[in-house]
Amino acid sequence: MKLDPKTDLTFTRTLNAPRSLLWECWTTPEHIKHFFVPKPHGIDACEIDLRVGGKFNTTMNVAGNVMENNGVYLEVVDGERLVFTDTYSEGWKPAADPFMTAIVEFANDGKGGTIYTATARHRSPEARQTHEDMGFYDGWGTVATQLEDYAQSLK
Repeated sequence: MKLDPKTDLTFTRTLNAPRSLLWECWTTPEHIKHFFVPKPHGIDACEIDLRVGGKFNTTMNVAGNVMENNGVYLEVVDGERLVFTDTYSEGWKPAADPFMTAIVEFANDGKGGTIYTATARHRSPEARQTHEDMGFYDGWGTVATQLEDYAQSLK
């Protein structure tokens, strides 16, 4: 995959948790609720149908503002890679105003941890800039830290 700095945001971090456990966290609705948005915000609901074309729906609660985000998986490589988007909802129904496609990758670091890469691809440079201005690096970085902490609590 060739990233385009005009439309894509990405970061990589090594997390102190095994890849299999991080994968489980990312693919289980009950686990998603513990890390998917920066605290004190939360996830009120999550639905996952882990297959290409399957739903990945979340209901976020940000300071009392409830936001539904419906999407689908575009790619699922067991234990290694999740690609999902809000461009479509289940049944390939096009979204009125899509925001991004997310790619989450997991690789062993050789020491029991995981090299974790999160990428957000956008339809335009303006959408990418909006996401960066919203705090992509801080927000997704906080989510990575929360994921690591939560996964460690499950060991």
